[in-house]
Amino acid sequence: MSQSLGETLVQRGLLTPDQHREASTLQRTGNLRLEEAVVRLGYADEAAVTRVVASLEGLPYVDLDKGRIAPEVLARVPKEMAVEQGLLPVLEKAGKLVVAIDDPGKRILLDQLRFVLGMEVAAALATPSGLKRAISKAHGESDEASLAKAMRSEAADGDGDAPIVRLVQRTFKDALEQRASDIHVEPSRSGVRVRFRVDGMLRDHALHPMHLHAPLVSRLKIMGAMDIAEKRKPQDGRIELALDGRGIDVRCSILPSAYGESIVMRLLDRSRSLISLRDLGFDEEDYAWFRRTIKRPNGIVLVTGPTGSGKTTTLYAALSELNRPDVKIITAEDPVEYHIQGLNQVQVNSRIGLSFARILKAMLRAAPNIILVGEIRDSETAEIAIQAALTGHLVFSTLHTNDAPSALTRLVDIGVKPFLVSASVQAVIAQRLVRRLCRDCAQPYSPSAGELSALGLDPRAAGTVQFKRARGCRTCEGTGYRGRVGLFELMEMDSSIREQVFQGASLDQIRAAAIASGRMRTLLVDGARKVARGDTSTTEVVRVTRLAGSVEAQEEQLT
Repeated sequence: MSQSLGETLVQRGLLTPDQHREASTLQRTGNLRLEEAVVRLGYADEAAVTRVVASLEGLPYVDLDKGRIAPEVLARVPKEMAVEQGLLPVLEKAGKLVVAIDDPGKRILLDQLRFVLGMEVAAALATPSGLKRAISKAHGESDEASLAKAMRSEAADGDGDAPIVRLVQRTFKDALEQRASDIHVEPSRSGVRVRFRVDGMLRDHALHPMHLHAPLVSRLKIMGAMDIAEKRKPQDGRIELALDGRGIDVRCSILPSAYGESIVMRLLDRSRSLISLRDLGFDEEDYAWFRRTIKRPNGIVLVTGPTGSGKTTTLYAALSELNRPDVKIITAEDPVEYHIQGLNQVQVNSRIGLSFARILKAMLRAAPNIILVGEIRDSETAEIAIQAALTGHLVFSTLHTNDAPSALTRLVDIGVKPFLVSASVQAVIAQRLVRRLCRDCAQPYSPSAGELSALGLDPRAAGTVQFKRARGCRTCEGTGYRGRVGLFELMEMDSSIREQVFQGASLDQIRAAAIASGRMRTLLVDGARKVARGDTSTTEVVRVTRLAGSVEAQEEQLT
């Protein structure tokens, strides 16, 4: 919007062309919005510039220095939320709440407000200084103002980090309360956006002023034992927290971006018990198959899927089932996510050359019965794992592939000879996680023929079967979903599949052979069964089992 805003300001006589150029320069060098640069240089009145921005953005303008906001309207939005996010309710009319913001980018917070308040919310644009005064008048000094003041006085009192410490602690606490698996801290032109990943989907949590970015990143770097002076290269760290009596491990990854360093933090709750094999989401037939598969005396069992699809959870469940006093289990992990009594768990450390391959070589000298390799990343690791499987060990590992047959061709692609893959792999499980329908508000309905077709079911059954779909309530925060359940594609090797792999067949040929032999059931089939059971929705299954273009086509068919 910056260029059209500048042109509009010049056209309306609020800026000269030279002033526009100077403001644009300050905008780029000072990491500001154009309207902020114009006001900072004193070239135009703040209210006049804000009116122009509001006009361009299609928002009404509100002057918060005039009039009085009714107490019952102020009470609509919790004080903490109003202060932290920098917004203020100003009017309620015909069931709609009008909220004042000082940056059009804050409109992303309206969805969050709709869920919290359970009503329609609209935005109006106010001047930044007017909004600050109004928030201060309504709720006292804002948290962000007090944080800024504390940081400015750091040299004087030496305690400027305390407000940032509180902000970081509050962010972690909020993430745990909302059942978040990840925290994303992302700097942008409009501020520092904080998002939580809940049930696999990202949602906005907060938008902090840009001046908090540097101290926030520095605090997290210190907690994660990273180099606070290095801002040009990616960094990884680990944070250990104790919140409300719960031990939390945080895997922290920092990536330099256009507006500063962005951070992704994966939260691992050590106090949470491991998911058992029974609770993974298998039906009775698949549960019996998986138990039989993991109790083989030797061979490789692979679990595949994208990042965050629950591969590690499945492997831990399998190891917990096999963990007995008469069995020796050794794992090589990066990182060790859960510590299980009775297992010998080894942490990969690339800084000292302790790679998967090196740990695996050492493992074989320790006479294990069962080996877990966190991930097969290269040909050396793959070949050692296969040799272990061929010499009487049961080996578990993961690969990043889209489906089960792809795991076999992937091993060949990274340099393993086809006859070794054919001889060593016993079974492959591809999995995805889909959101589970909220038990409090899921709504029964009769699916259409198109929906049944999307799930691979007989369209002629339309009108005679009942599915459930998401509706939304307070329990699930309006999303219609709460928690997740796994979808599994199970493939067991037999002579026909081994022969295809040995002959160097293509992926399509291997997949066709697996389906024809009855040794593989696809993700879509398992998804259809879980939809029919009321665990999840058709939209969720289509989302994770089809290609992007197909997803859009199917969702159009479903709506």
